[in-house]
Amino acid sequence: MPLSLTEEHADLAAAVSDFADRFADVLQTRELFEAYGAGGRPAHWGELVDNGLHALHISEERGGQGGTVADTAIVVEEFGRRLVPGPYVSTVLASAAVAAAAECKASTHGLDVFAEGATGALAMPAATLTALATSTGWIMNGRTAVASLLSAEQLVVGFTDGTHTRFALIEAERAGVAKVSASCTDLTRDAGTLVMESVVIGADDILAGLGLGHVETLQAGLLAAEASGIMRWAVEVSTDYAKIREQFGKPIGSFQAVKHKCANLLIAAELATAAAWSALVALDQDADQQALAAGSAREAAIAQAVDAVTEAVTILGGIGYTWEHDAHLYLRRAMTLAAQVAPARAGIASVGRVALELDRRIDIELPDEDPAFRQRIAGLLDQAAAMKNEHDGGRWNSRGTQRTFLAENGLAAPHWPAPYGLAASPGEQVIISQEYARRNLIQPSSVIGEWAMPTVLAFGSEEIKEKFALPTLRGELIWCQLFSEPGAGSDLAGLSTRANKVEGGWELKGQKVWTSGAHEADWGICLARTDADVPKHKGLSYFLMDMRSTGVDIQPLKQSTGDAEFNEVFLDSVFVPDAYLLGEPGQGWRITATTLQNERTQISSGVSAGAEESLRELIREQGYCATEEEAFTELARIVALSSAIGALNLRETLRQVNGLQPGVGSSLAKVAHARLSREAATRVLQLAGQGALFAQAPGDAVTGMLGVPQVLIGGGTVEIQLNVIAERILGLPRG
Repeated sequence: MPLSLTEEHADLAAAVSDFADRFADVLQTRELFEAYGAGGRPAHWGELVDNGLHALHISEERGGQGGTVADTAIVVEEFGRRLVPGPYVSTVLASAAVAAAAECKASTHGLDVFAEGATGALAMPAATLTALATSTGWIMNGRTAVASLLSAEQLVVGFTDGTHTRFALIEAERAGVAKVSASCTDLTRDAGTLVMESVVIGADDILAGLGLGHVETLQAGLLAAEASGIMRWAVEVSTDYAKIREQFGKPIGSFQAVKHKCANLLIAAELATAAAWSALVALDQDADQQALAAGSAREAAIAQAVDAVTEAVTILGGIGYTWEHDAHLYLRRAMTLAAQVAPARAGIASVGRVALELDRRIDIELPDEDPAFRQRIAGLLDQAAAMKNEHDGGRWNSRGTQRTFLAENGLAAPHWPAPYGLAASPGEQVIISQEYARRNLIQPSSVIGEWAMPTVLAFGSEEIKEKFALPTLRGELIWCQLFSEPGAGSDLAGLSTRANKVEGGWELKGQKVWTSGAHEADWGICLARTDADVPKHKGLSYFLMDMRSTGVDIQPLKQSTGDAEFNEVFLDSVFVPDAYLLGEPGQGWRITATTLQNERTQISSGVSAGAEESLRELIREQGYCATEEEAFTELARIVALSSAIGALNLRETLRQVNGLQPGVGSSLAKVAHARLSREAATRVLQLAGQGALFAQAPGDAVTGMLGVPQVLIGGGTVEIQLNVIAERILGLPRG
């Protein structure tokens, strides 16, 4: 999905795409490589300025459109997807930096000239640029490589004076400023070396109040937005080609290896979009949040764009690396994005130091909030905060006065319909989550009950609803899910447990496996075959089963970690009354889809996948066999991806809040989280070094690694999920 989360941004993206159709055809761009490389202004620049696309983030007072950097990022992303040539990104990056400064002579002048259509470039502080303080300002000397330098009329130049970093706005034609041309990697743009020889910088040139962290976040956000557009192109061109290119009489998209390549590209592109969005949101947050968001944008978006286009070429095959195909043009552009943030990526350990104590945090702002609703929820939660649970078992297993109060007031599962919930809209659910967080209250969860009960409410009788709903919410009933079988695994339609009709009910025989919490459960949701003479998915039925029934034999499965969270469950002529058959016989497959969907549509309230905790513990314990710099670098990289996954989930929430159709983010995030868990555990194990000789290794290095397989397999292996993504989301043919 693109960056846009609102109808307004979607409309803007559509208008920008139309602009690219009319003024930036790639065939025409190919004829002008030499002109663009020399810094020539593209023919569409005047039209671009007339449409105000260059000044969306500049205030109306200064001649702009009065929007935000996020508005401009929509254009940047779409221009990246369409390979629009010229200095647009460098110009809006420079002008956005100027717009972020406090009002001063430099910012006022800069915004005026940028609003009029001037081009610009940003030169970040570099060790090769020196500034000598004088009584009236600074004298700058040195050189640094700058993207779109040759076409730039205005330069935003960063420099360090002692321990303080400043940014100055200077004209490219100022005395002592020289541009040394060179062939740019990106054939649709220019680049050069900025040479400064005794360039005088006065106080009036300084962009007041503009800090390095803010500019780094701005750069990361806008370049990540372009990376997102490039990666979207890679997904689209690869998938389209895989649908029509045939080998051995079949479309190559029907081959599992190609399916997985395309699905992985989509996951990478969505994480890049989420990371870019997170960085743009961070522009209005504090320095620590900016550091975390910028680090995520660099690692999860900008650094991944090169790999994404390269992977697209492997799907395209030989044609992908010919001069005539556009793939190398996108690859070249991706390489230049990575080059611009290379110095910042080298210092990623500093992000790790911030991440040791902080998570990425984004507070959702609701445009049409009802103050009365928030006030009512706040009052109820104030009452709950004064209560306690007599049985304190954490979020999942607590029960008592507090949980009962929350359940009976619709706050245990507020998205459920009344009288068990509040039928809360996505926006109302966000408010409730925020109010829980403000009081440091834990919103209770019934775990499997959260998947089972919506199905019961949708298909059960009123008697069944009353029997199960409130007791489940109060924590008085624990549920398990009896789906997986030894011979079926992820193929639910292939299960063999039989349910035979008997007087007054059904008799179930079979075996279930990998049943989480069956040894503690009061009830289970069970899928069994009631008709063997129809296609396998049509003969299934959905039962509610008392786990203490005669014939239920629960055998714990001891895992490699030593824990026994999972179980085998043997069903030996277990009687289930007719009242506990949900729906009609044979409707089990359709009803199961409701259960699985409820598993995947939980609204996220955090911006972290949580895979970094063991790394944090390892560093706090100083249990790493590496340098401190290496340890913090590993933490930063895991946190960067974790934050991108969290942002992807949060964007799904915002889509719902904004009334848009649900996206595909939650399905993709599930695969990304499984992989990240493996990556994080591997990093902890490596950093623990010889400490992993002992079972009680620092950072739970041993038990963490032993627990990885259940993450990779649980809920369907990564490979199965990649097939689902490729076929159901990307539309690739079945093999």
